[in-house]
Amino acid sequence: MTTTEHPTRTVHLAIYDDLADWEVGHAVAHIRNGAYQRQPGRYDVRTVGETGQAVTTMGGVRLLPDLTLAELEPDDSAMLILPGAGGWDRGEHAPFARKARAFLDAGVPVAAICGATAGLAREGLLDDRAHTSAALEYLAATGYAGSDRYREAAAVTDAGLVTAGPTAPVEFAREILAQLDTHEPEVLDAWYRLFAQHDPTAYGVLMAAGAR
Repeated sequence: MTTTEHPTRTVHLAIYDDLADWEVGHAVAHIRNGAYQRQPGRYDVRTVGETGQAVTTMGGVRLLPDLTLAELEPDDSAMLILPGAGGWDRGEHAPFARKARAFLDAGVPVAAICGATAGLAREGLLDDRAHTSAALEYLAATGYAGSDRYREAAAVTDAGLVTAGPTAPVEFAREILAQLDTHEPEVLDAWYRLFAQHDPTAYGVLMAAGAR
């Protein structure tokens, strides 16, 4: 339920051809899913394309953007999420990296996973922030200056920027949900233990949160 005190805000998901479906599924679903959240209905998700044309994901799913990148303003967003895609390594999504800079400059969080981290590295956004990716060697190939800030971790958050490698979609989602403050800390911990560690004891914590 939304209130005038906590109106619904929008999280923007970048979409482009060859988007890696699995990397953002947990995050997107649980941003919108009000179960176990502090304030159900606080966030919605809208898709952003470089143009208004439909794109096709790596899994063959056809998506139509809700708005174009030129229409997206940081003031209208709670976060920008950048999935991986082969186009990042070919330099095709540099406009999204520039938009990420505008978001971070405005104090609005950005979350990037897999190939999107390389795009942000080329934009210089990882030079002064702790971060991670698929591997340090992968980012080093971009020629960026932030290798001393690289962390061997599934997901890292620093100064409003979430980064993760391609094998860490659940950790990526956990960092995103934490940035958005969607769940009480003990509930988010239980969510992670259930979905990442298959801990059956976590289910009771989520059920209790949902009953409140």
